[in-house]
Amino acid sequence: MEKGARRARYTYRLRVSAAARAELEREWGRCRWLWNECVARAKKAYSEGEVCGPARLDGMLTRARAVTPWLAKGASVPQQQVIRDFAASRGKALKDIKNRLPMKRRAGMPRHKKRRESDPSLNYTRRGFRIKKGRLHLAGGIVLTVVWSRPLPAEPSSVRVYRDHVGHWYASFVVPAPIEPLPPTGAVIGVDWGVKETATTTSDRHDLPHPRHGFKGQEKLSRYDRMMARRKPAKGQAGSKGYREAKRWRAKTYARIARQRQDTARKWAKKVVRDHDVIAVEDFRPKFLARTSMARKAADAAIGATKQALVEMGRKHGRDVRLVHPSHTTMDCAGCGARAKHVLPLSERTYTCTACGAVSPRDKNSARVMLLRAGLDPAGVEGARPPGAPLREAA
Repeated sequence: MEKGARRARYTYRLRVSAAARAELEREWGRCRWLWNECVARAKKAYSEGEVCGPARLDGMLTRARAVTPWLAKGASVPQQQVIRDFAASRGKALKDIKNRLPMKRRAGMPRHKKRRESDPSLNYTRRGFRIKKGRLHLAGGIVLTVVWSRPLPAEPSSVRVYRDHVGHWYASFVVPAPIEPLPPTGAVIGVDWGVKETATTTSDRHDLPHPRHGFKGQEKLSRYDRMMARRKPAKGQAGSKGYREAKRWRAKTYARIARQRQDTARKWAKKVVRDHDVIAVEDFRPKFLARTSMARKAADAAIGATKQALVEMGRKHGRDVRLVHPSHTTMDCAGCGARAKHVLPLSERTYTCTACGAVSPRDKNSARVMLLRAGLDPAGVEGARPPGAPLREAA
């Protein structure tokens, strides 16, 4: 790729016929068997003190295809990619163990994939697929109809065909995506994350109110939960048709809410990036909110997804996105830089500085502090970036 280019995924919905679906599931059955074989061989090699790398697994695949007609009927490209994916997964787990990361941060070792619990996912490199007359042709004679919601910006280098938990099929293409710079505006903005409003900025026009997508869909979710509770099978028995239907409806509702959150985040991020050259964003990690009384509302606000959308949109269009450490941002005054002696309770929504007497909404003051700490306000107070509050470049 040229200098300044990056890689991006473009995902499209697939219209899969009954014959193509059967072929994809058979292909996934072979790949799943191969994954489980890699898991078993790696465990055996570890117990015997041997090394089991991708080269040894490739040799195993070659011998297995020579003596197993059922495996040889499938395309070799997705099977080879299974070995690559397994090696990458196991290598990441071993690296985390070597670096002695905490257990909650480690990547787990690859495990067996069960037929009823794993959704199909097939990876094809450039020699394993082609696009002809708008249709996707995979190795093995599988032809799929792609819903081209937008054109591909360049020739794809690989594609992943997968089925989600709802039962929909998708094709995810990897393409080189060059940076698309926007015209300069000379404006800067600070962004503070919250629960009452998802994003509060230094510009009233760019504030993001809480969309409440989950709250609006809660009635349907509660209805499907009651349907599943009435039809819940006994332990060890398979669920009835009504139970499976209710489960699928609930999954579709959750997927719809997730798409609504993603759409809202991307539209807001595009608006912010289009109107500003430099963006100071609170490097907020909302995971701890899951242990508080605000867990449901914080999850519905989708702060993490919105922050990621803003960073990715800024990187795509060549904007300067700076991540600011969130420590003491609600205690510092954006006017004089003085710090309150006590942490403000969440019920107190107005910030009053005891040093200069400035009064402003709490979140607006925090958004202004983001600008000061990022060094984007030349008229700001001296020492606006205090020790222990590092600044990270996001784009």
